[in-house]
Amino acid sequence: MSTNGATADGSERSGYSLRVTDPQPTRLDRGASRLNHAVYDQLKERLLEGRYAAGERLSTEALRTEFGVSKQPVMEALRRLSGDGMIEILPQVGSRVATYDLREVEDFFHMFGGFEGSIAGIAATRRTEDQLLELDLISQRIGKLRSEKDAGVRARGYRVLNRRFHEAIHLMAHSRIMAETSRKMWDLSDFLINTTGVPQPLSSALDERHDDHEEIREALHAGDQARARSSMERHIIGTVAVIHAETASSTRTTS
Repeated sequence: MSTNGATADGSERSGYSLRVTDPQPTRLDRGASRLNHAVYDQLKERLLEGRYAAGERLSTEALRTEFGVSKQPVMEALRRLSGDGMIEILPQVGSRVATYDLREVEDFFHMFGGFEGSIAGIAATRRTEDQLLELDLISQRIGKLRSEKDAGVRARGYRVLNRRFHEAIHLMAHSRIMAETSRKMWDLSDFLINTTGVPQPLSSALDERHDDHEEIREALHAGDQARARSSMERHIIGTVAVIHAETASSTRTTS
């Protein structure tokens, strides 16, 4: 995670510049299996970034034309994304971006917080010194990101680096089943955050989010299982309050 060079999302691995660039023409590999995965990956990344609004209709024909493929890989991708909870398929109508009401979002983050707390608690007892060093380096990059003036860069940068921070903790737990289950939940978390309608989600809360990370990091360094668990659970559940605050602020700004 700390090697130099550009990542697939367009960010720079060295430093913390994560400028959002214009979308590039989509070119997909032509093998049937690769094609299905490529269309799925492209659409999922757009959903995680908030490129589509909650409830927005997605045209199979328009996507087929954009990707330069037949309908089959697009329909397969939409079916998979429906299973991920990000797309709703309406018989005889088509597909649209999934919508969740406020109570469902709150329920998800309470559940997610408990799960991530369990992983952090286990990680505190299994982490290695090298893994702690990797976590420290990621946390430093998030700390530097707070001084970025561009809200779009902060939002995008935090989404990328936040995932790396938590993935580093998942590796500390040395549990494949936990890591795989958590990855799916993180995808849904990013989706819910980025379809709130807030222009640059979480960009206003970087100081508080970083402070949470530092508390989690200190607990992991200390090998304090209880503190790591409770700090992580509080951090994840606290996402709901940030969503509420940013949504209210956005509403006031546009009214």
